[in-house]
Amino acid sequence: MKKAYFFIILGFAFNCFAQAQYISEVLEYKPAPGQHINAAPWGWPGSAYSVIGTVNGSLSLGAFGGYVVFSFEEAVENHPDNPFGVDFSIFGNPIQDAAEPGIVSVMKDENGNGLADDTWYMLAGSDHWFSGSFNHYEVTYSNPGSATDVPWSDNVGNSGFIYANSAHEQPYYPDVDSFPAIHPDQYLLSGFCISGAIDSSSLAYVKSCQRAFGYADNRLRGAAPYTVPDNPYTPEKENSGGDAFDISWAVSGENYISLDEIHFIRVQTGMMGDAGWLGEISTEITGAVDVAPDPGLTGTLDIIVIKDLPPILDTTHLQLEAFFFHAGRMLPNVEINWETNAAWASIDEDDLLSVTNSGELLVKAYLATDSSVNATASCKVELPAFLPEENDMLQISVFPNPAGNYVSFNGADRVKLELFDISGNKIMEIDTYTEN
Repeated sequence: MKKAYFFIILGFAFNCFAQAQYISEVLEYKPAPGQHINAAPWGWPGSAYSVIGTVNGSLSLGAFGGYVVFSFEEAVENHPDNPFGVDFSIFGNPIQDAAEPGIVSVMKDENGNGLADDTWYMLAGSDHWFSGSFNHYEVTYSNPGSATDVPWSDNVGNSGFIYANSAHEQPYYPDVDSFPAIHPDQYLLSGFCISGAIDSSSLAYVKSCQRAFGYADNRLRGAAPYTVPDNPYTPEKENSGGDAFDISWAVSGENYISLDEIHFIRVQTGMMGDAGWLGEISTEITGAVDVAPDPGLTGTLDIIVIKDLPPILDTTHLQLEAFFFHAGRMLPNVEINWETNAAWASIDEDDLLSVTNSGELLVKAYLATDSSVNATASCKVELPAFLPEENDMLQISVFPNPAGNYVSFNGADRVKLELFDISGNKIMEIDTYTEN
């Protein structure tokens, strides 16, 4: 990080401060289709240059998989004296209840050639370990040839459209003249996908809920100076706002790794979703800044994150998930306890929620060793008038787990079966599975 030194002879004063590093170069911009693509100011090639040297640019990455790669003039150091341990902040344009999470990956210039041709390491955010989030998700977008809905299909059997809306009437598929690296007929984008939480219970205002930490275009902006980051492990907007990142969150596969510095950063839209009249979920960024060391700026580093409950729960059982993080790293073998606000709701030792009545439900997860470290989640339970008997419900068991050369299932018969590994890779698919 560059340092600037100023000496004031008159008055015998001395001042020393760290010069802020902003984005100095955009190396690649490859958007997915979206409502801002092919239009200024957010989605044309010149938009990529708007984020250089500022946090007030305007760059849209489009739907899932769209990405941008950028760098600072000098390496970003994984400095132990940085506030809350974070090393850089990325700013976007989220509004209340409309987060558009972007996956952030980093690269160290290990071969020293100044090119982004080494290994990318994803920074694992709060949703990384939840079921429903997985790597190697692939989406193929097809050019409809006009200003209309853009069809897509993925590698797990889903398909849909990036819907056109009246607020943005240009074609959403990237134009070949502006984006010559994108095939004019169709192209594939891949990456890590999180399930996020989209609340469509009110079509007048579809919500995309804020993630706990670790994603771009997720938290609201605060006030300058933008080099003073917020604590990513608390929900409050304290300093500059935006989204702060720690290089120590980097993972290789399912394991955290240690990087002393990084030279390149990639931001990629990390959800496939639609927010109604607000358009597709599409990560936008306005700039990024390197964080200066300040050991005096401290705060809590412990956080529990609960996987979002559905806005309306209409079944009697729901598998809950919660993880404990210290300094942004998930600690797997930590005991977490649960409680609810309702006598008609219980949670067993396997984190399975059972309800027998309808009403407002609040669940709380807390450390067994320190109940002050806790998190809550809520939903509305609306059970149908008729419920099947317990014996009529599917009771599926999978064994052995973990598995080596074989796996067996009990309780599933004459169903379509899909088997995924822990990284979300589909291992097997059987259209009509017969038990045993």
